[in-house]
Parts: sequence; C-alpha cells; structure tokens
Amino acid sequence: MQQKTALKLLKSGENVFITGSAGTGKTYLLNLYIDYLKERRVYPTVVAPTGIAASHLKGQTIHSYFSLGIRESIDDGFVDFLRSKKHIVSRFSKLKILIIDEISMVSPELFSSMDKILRGFKNSTMPFGGVQVVLSGDFFQLPPVSKEYKEKLFAWQSPVWRELELKSCYLSEKFRQSDERLISILDDIRSGNISGNSHVLLESRREKDIADGLTITKLYTHNIDVDRINQEELEKLPNNPVYFTAESKGSKSNIEKIFKSSLVLEELTLKKNALVICIKNNPERGYVNGSTGIITGFDSYDSMPIVRLTSGSKVKMEMEDWSLENDSGVVSAKVTQIPLRLAWAITIHKSQGMTLDSAEIDLSKTFERGQGYVALSRIKSIDGLRLIGINEMALEVNPLTLRIDDRIKSASDRASNEIESISKEQLHKLSDDHIVRLGGTIDKREIDQEVAHIKSGEPSPHNYKTPTHIKTKNLIEKCDSILSIATERGLSKGTIISHLSTLKKEDEALDLSKFKDNESYPQEIIPIVNRIKEDKSEENFTESGELRLKPIFDALDGEVSYDDIRLALLFL
Repeated sequence: MQQKTALKLLKSGENVFITGSAGTGKTYLLNLYIDYLKERRVYPTVVAPTGIAASHLKGQTIHSYFSLGIRESIDDGFVDFLRSKKHIVSRFSKLKILIIDEISMVSPELFSSMDKILRGFKNSTMPFGGVQVVLSGDFFQLPPVSKEYKEKLFAWQSPVWRELELKSCYLSEKFRQSDERLISILDDIRSGNISGNSHVLLESRREKDIADGLTITKLYTHNIDVDRINQEELEKLPNNPVYFTAESKGSKSNIEKIFKSSLVLEELTLKKNALVICIKNNPERGYVNGSTGIITGFDSYDSMPIVRLTSGSKVKMEMEDWSLENDSGVVSAKVTQIPLRLAWAITIHKSQGMTLDSAEIDLSKTFERGQGYVALSRIKSIDGLRLIGINEMALEVNPLTLRIDDRIKSASDRASNEIESISKEQLHKLSDDHIVRLGGTIDKREIDQEVAHIKSGEPSPHNYKTPTHIKTKNLIEKCDSILSIATERGLSKGTIISHLSTLKKEDEALDLSKFKDNESYPQEIIPIVNRIKEDKSEENFTESGELRLKPIFDALDGEVSYDDIRLALLFL
C-alpha cells in the first residue's frame, strides 16, 4: 500500500494497523497524520513501549502514560484505583485518538491492560473505550523482552486485537535504504529464504573498515558485551571520574526488583566527554528514555552532570526516582539515581527505531530470532556495516510472523481497494465528520491559522502548555504539603521541590512556610548551612551569590540526599 492510501484510511477514522519492512516510512506516515490532526485542533496521544521509540513521535512510554509502574497485567481493582486519581481522570478525559508505535514490542498482556483501563475510564464496552486506535510496527522485529518463556508473544495474540477490526496498511515503498544490496538481504530474511548472494554480501563486510567521518555505533546482542565495551571506552578518557551511588529505600527484595526491571545502576561512573544514554523519561527537562548525548562537564553548584543531547540542547541532569508500588498504589520501594548509562555500545533491543549511518554489529551470539533483521535494518547501506560475527539464528525470523505475513498483505490489499473505491466527495465527508466528532475544526480560516503557527514554530494558542513549575505554583494555595502537590500532579516529590526552588528564585517573597510543619528533613542541615554561609568562602557560592549544594552534601558525609538539602533551603 502507498502512504497516500494509508493516510486516507487514517483520516476516515478507522482503527488502523500500519506495518511494512524497515525503512518504509511508518513513522513519517504517522507524523503526516499527526500534523493533519493538529492543523484541525485535534491533539492525539502518542505512546510507545520504549523511550527511544516514543521520542521519534514526541510521545511518551506506555507505562508512564497509563500509570502502570512496572506492571504488564492488571485487574479491575487497579483500574478503580487509577480512577480515584484526579490527574489521571483528567488525562484520560482528553484522550481522543491513541497512536501506539513499535507495537511489535508490546506484549499481549500490556495490550489488554491498556484496553481494560480505557474501557473503565471511558465507561464503554467498546475496545479501547471507543477511541480511534492507530498501531504501527513490524512484527519481523523483536518481540517484548520476557524474563520467562511465554506461549503468546505478540500484541496481535490478545483477544482485543480482533475486536478492534483494524484496517491493515502494509507499506511497500522503501525510504531508509536506497542500497539494493541491503534491501535484497532484508527481503530474503523476511521471506525466510536466504540466498547465496546475501550470504556472500554479508561475508564481504566481516571486519571491514568503515569510511572515516561516520559515527560508528556498536550493536551487540548481550548486555555483558555492551557493558565491557562501554567500560573500556570510559577508561580511555583522560578526565577524572565522578561517581554516583544510588540511594535505596524499602526491603532488599523489592529494591532488587527495581534494579532487575529497569536500567538504573547502583554505581554510575561518568567522565567529561563520555557518551551517555538517558534511561528515564523527563520531557519537561528535554529528554526521554533513549535520548543520547555527551557529558560536557559537571555543575559547580551540586556536581550534577551536564549533557549536550544529540538534538543540540544542553540539560543539567538531576536525581530521579524509580519506585515500586503495591496493588494499593503505595510505594513499597524506591531507588534514586542519575538517569544515565554509558552509550558507546547498545544492545540490539535498544536500537529498535533508530536510523544509523554506520554500525559495528556482532551477531555471533544471537539468541533470539529477529535480532539480525533489526540490527541490519538500522543502517542505510551495506557500506555502513562492519560485521564482527554471525551465527545461524541471526538471519532467522519468528515462524509465527512468517505465517501471518501473507494474511496481513491480503488484508492490506482489501483495505486499499475499499478506500480507493470511495469517491473524493464521500471521503472528504468521512474525514470532516471524524474531525467534528473529535471536537476539532473544519473551518478553513481556522485551519490556515493553525498551519501558520506550525510553520512559524510558535505554539498554537489552542494547545498552549503552562510551564510545569507554574502548574506547581498554582497548587500552592490549594495543597497542604509538598507530597500532596506531587500526588496531584503525578510527579515525584523531588521534582516538586525543584519547582519550588525555581519559584523561590523567581520571587523571593514567595511564602512557603505553610509546608514547613508538614515536611521532614534532617535538622542537622540547618547549622551546617548557617556555618557555610558565615564562612563566606567563595568556592561555596556561585557567581550570582547562590549557595552551592555540594559543600553541604560533603559536610553531611553524603548521607543526606540533595532533595532533602533543597527542601531545607526552601525554609531558610
């Protein structure tokens, strides 16, 4: 199917499944549809199973948006618990169109959980609460990572998949790869029949040097190899290391669950010029899980690392929380750490959704069908490949996917014939009716205004977002504690403390005394702060005269968190 035909289906309001081989422009098509909606003042919700995938469409992770924590499966009681949260009720009340990217990485349990939550919040028996659902992905890529073998791996094996009555759009034109040699290899893998020519082409790239000037990303199947390479590269840097140790609260078993289910490290070592990847979503600060960048230095105020992201923006990293909640929503364990890892090498799982100029790929330890396909489809040309090794499984794909592929293609052909048989006038009416149902505009003058805003790069006044710290300020009068503000906003307590610190800098007269009696922090902070202030040593203050956090942290032997220090400073 061509993109223009798929776009007609999307505009008509149908539930749609967009698929096709790597590089066929699935993300590009979604962006076309998203722009079309925004021009008509309809703002879709975009989610993906990983931060890297979500960042391509400026979305967020499924677990974050649906407030799932680290869960995959839920029961009705959990839905009732979510419905008791005002900010989550508000979030889902605005949901009209749900776009899920990289659907191949979504487990059937997670897919069913999203459906159950939306039926509950939309008070509807219709699949996904009756909102338009757009799914995008390629099931020849890797299935969700599972700690144990599961009979059902893919989202299409969830009962609700059939209920959605999805129109399939199997895109055929390739955009990422213009190299017919690489396209031929990828097509062979998808057919389940590798030609002799493909084997020869791959062997020709074994240990092959790549042209100078290209950034070479190293892709490996196992974390142990990735960690080894990253450590070797870190040791090559001449700069002094800076160490960050995670703070943990809760039982040992629950803390271990957090470390096993996330990428957070107990000990993190960084240096200036280290290549890093973000492992936490924080779009308010300009990064998501999967954003990469380089350490440019460490803040002189509190020693937090400063990262220049690949996007070009600079971000001062802050401590983030990873928490584990019980079924009642009560936090049973928490780990606090800098949300970074080294990134000279990454696993093939983490590379899904990326486009690379060149890559050094080791497939000698491939342990899962689809890994070779994902790795090879990241590059634009066979000339950008340096192959370290390969085994027999590397060029295999899941047999289940091979079986359903022809069915998806046939369904796509039927959907294409159906939409193309509709007259231009009928299609225009279908599209307009869909926009009106969503509460958008079909007025040409208003659409032109939105187009002008998009082209100028200015935010539309119809989708203006209040700065996050101002949203916190608006709750100061209403809430009696910092924790209650955090709960209301769905953010961590540390983030709210950071907001209040910013607000205090903007307005020294801001009265926060009402929170003082309701917040606990180590009282030994106060005399140390007073002593450092009286000492008036220049090294303990910024150029603007603000007290640095690092000397306070050091004076407390590192036993008091930066959040507690910030909290105490709010009341001094």
